[in-house]
Amino acid sequence: MAGFKALKGQGHTPTLFMAFLYFDMSFMVWTMLGPLSTEISEALALGGHIMTAGEKATLLSLPILAGAFLRILLGFGVDKLGAKLTALLSQSVVIAALLTAYFLADSITYNILLIVALGLGFAGASFAVALPQAGQWYPPKSQGIVLGIAGAGNIGVVIDFLFAPKIAELWGWSSVFGVGAAMSIVVFIAYAFIAKNAPESVYKARPKKLSDYAKLLKDKDTWWFNLFYAVSFGGFVGFAGYMKVYLMNTYQADMSVFGTEVFNEENVKVIAGYFGALTIFAGAVLRPVGGAIADKMGGVKSLYIFFGIVATLAMVNALVPLPFWLAIVVLFLIMANLGMANGAVFQLVPQRFGKDIGIMTGIIGAAGGLGGTALIKTLGWSKGAFDGYATGFMIFAAVVLVAIAGISLVKTRWRTTWGVKAGGMI
Repeated sequence: MAGFKALKGQGHTPTLFMAFLYFDMSFMVWTMLGPLSTEISEALALGGHIMTAGEKATLLSLPILAGAFLRILLGFGVDKLGAKLTALLSQSVVIAALLTAYFLADSITYNILLIVALGLGFAGASFAVALPQAGQWYPPKSQGIVLGIAGAGNIGVVIDFLFAPKIAELWGWSSVFGVGAAMSIVVFIAYAFIAKNAPESVYKARPKKLSDYAKLLKDKDTWWFNLFYAVSFGGFVGFAGYMKVYLMNTYQADMSVFGTEVFNEENVKVIAGYFGALTIFAGAVLRPVGGAIADKMGGVKSLYIFFGIVATLAMVNALVPLPFWLAIVVLFLIMANLGMANGAVFQLVPQRFGKDIGIMTGIIGAAGGLGGTALIKTLGWSKGAFDGYATGFMIFAAVVLVAIAGISLVKTRWRTTWGVKAGGMI
């Protein structure tokens, strides 16, 4: 609460709210294919196209992969065109992609779905717009909580899992895209009228050249942050995108019994959506908490704690045959700590790269998207190669341990160089 109170009288609250809402809506449509994966597979099968495991993984990972690269483009747009115009242009592409899927409905082909997935990548790239727009209004000491609030828009994926399967059951899977398009249009209009770019008295834009990107990519700290965010956000979005597939392949019988006995719901795909929402919820809402914790104890120490818990629980899930309810608890805690780690990483980034936050958000956000893509493909490969996910979870745990080792390598240098004059806890 102290972190929220510290924002009183600072910045521009309407813009902070719209950054959150824009990112929330964008994250919802970006990850829309995940909770609809089973329904889309069944619709394509009726049309004569049976998706292989590889095709399903490709479809689910493509928006994340596209979002990764597009974040760099939109980060460049923030500095060149301003955050607001960049957001509106990107949102236009997303709305067009949603309407394409809605109007084609059951006549859509797998290849057209891939094009729609690419369009949804622009929604994932919104991260490179929403966070800088919010952060530009506030001082360094408040960046953790501010960017945490804006970034908490990733709760949109929870909304997906809660409602998309049920809407698909009632009116067909394509209607979910229609609802998404309508909501996106409303947010587009609100954003156009309410959100504002920070004035020069608060934040002076410094348009960059491509050579400036190259210069930042030569900085070794850029690559450390890329690694940390590929683990934290990549882990979060990767598990979120693949969660329904994982639950359906691993605990379908348990969910079916629970759905029938507790909710009187015979559609296990809807129940899988509910449990997917439950496991993802903590990671979505705790991002600002992670930022606030990092503001208080330092981003480095926070990341040690969050990553340590994630690595431990991922290994437990890989090596111990867990009953359904305990598995859900473990997944919930993994997602919670990944969400808080996202906030901790972006408590540090503005302190190290405050003058280049637009570009750096794009670069680091891209690394997060690549991490999510890699995780989805790894889990898909693990299932295909070993008929299970233990190997996939072990590989992820190993990568988290590498990130922890990386923190140990950089913490002293960070605290004795740029951290001394950063203005916040390191």
